[in-house]
Amino acid sequence: MAHKVLITDTVLRDAHQSLLATRMRTKDMLPIASKLDKIGYWSLEVWGGATFDSCLRFLKEDPWDRLRALREAIPNTRLQMLLRGQNILGYRHYADDVLETFVERAAVNGIDVFRIFDALNDPRNMRTAMESVKKAGKIAEAAVSYTISPVHSNEYFVNLAKELVGMGADTICIKDMAGLLSPYDAYALVKAMKETIDVPIHLHCHCTSGMAHMTYLKAVEAGVDIVDCAISAVSQGTSQPPTESLVAALKGTGYDTGLELEPLAEVAEYIRDVRGKYQAYESGFTGVDTNVLIYQVPGGMMSNLESQLRAQGAIAKLKDVLAEIPRVRKDFGYPPLVTPSSQIVGTQATINVLTGKRYMMIPTESKNVLKGMYGRSVAPFDPEVQKLALKNEEPITCRPADLIPPEMDKLRDELGDKAKSVEDVLSYALFPKVALQFFAERESGEFVPEETLPTD
Repeated sequence: MAHKVLITDTVLRDAHQSLLATRMRTKDMLPIASKLDKIGYWSLEVWGGATFDSCLRFLKEDPWDRLRALREAIPNTRLQMLLRGQNILGYRHYADDVLETFVERAAVNGIDVFRIFDALNDPRNMRTAMESVKKAGKIAEAAVSYTISPVHSNEYFVNLAKELVGMGADTICIKDMAGLLSPYDAYALVKAMKETIDVPIHLHCHCTSGMAHMTYLKAVEAGVDIVDCAISAVSQGTSQPPTESLVAALKGTGYDTGLELEPLAEVAEYIRDVRGKYQAYESGFTGVDTNVLIYQVPGGMMSNLESQLRAQGAIAKLKDVLAEIPRVRKDFGYPPLVTPSSQIVGTQATINVLTGKRYMMIPTESKNVLKGMYGRSVAPFDPEVQKLALKNEEPITCRPADLIPPEMDKLRDELGDKAKSVEDVLSYALFPKVALQFFAERESGEFVPEETLPTD
């Protein structure tokens, strides 16, 4: 049955994270904010993911100030963020009180839609985040991280979506971070979800493999409610399909988005000029990389791998590392390759290849995955590899955050008068060293952003 398709635009978050190493500054976003606000999007993705870290670390901006400024400039459109469940926006699990406070402050400062995912698709790692969002009266969008493996099937994803709706999800996102979802699989998956659950379904794909445009069209025919697009000036490559193209493709059909091309063209023109300023951060990736269908390595992970190997004078081993990644992934219970599991699997595969002996060295993060510290995997871990990593330690079976005592009071004490607000304490909780340096520079009034940032 035909229905109006709604659009979320990722121009202010995932698009520049995917193409410009998350370097777009707030002052380049604000001049176009009121135009974006008038387009008629279902939401604008503006925060979360890597933007929080990037603001503090490279741009020397307070991410909370960015959120408040965008909220003020965009009063009429829902603002959306990407939240890594119990990992919040960092790379480890945090105590429930840190997560609850974070969600409460993000809601107060302007976030309407929280897209919540877990790297292992473990609902236990999403529950506290979802409950906190509901308590704040905001939209809890629970994401299933899409991946392909012998143990992942459409039935698995539909059952996971059903469980998340049972936990209170207001919408379900199919999060295809590596561009693996093919058009006909998307049709079957969306159709099965629509028959099983009664909340809106939101589809998020990347263009890495070249399939996303076709995937969106088949998903629309299957009844998907909302899709993530990026304004054309920062679309495609490892970003999302262009907003204008989908609007044009659906115009005059039963799926018409109701959006107009002229205002979108004005936004695109402005963003095209802004993109030129960030040339130093342009990813070397252009066009399409079908290798992602073989190795399942998302774009950002691929560039990381290449730079790691280059730094060690071992770029010739890239093919070997790419071949090792699926083997490590199998040993680790087939996790979806998304932050932080993608980095952990990639690092372990690199070590296995460079040392010439598999699992001769096992970093702490790999050990923690095999111990259950990141959550439950879909398939069992390889027992031999797990034994090598844990030696005599027992794996855990509880929700990992159950083992973390409350942290907020301790963090407040550590910071003392360096913290000017609860938001400061949260920034410090997520990125202690980076936040301390940021606070010191703020105190002295002398911020030192990256040299390659545009100076205007």
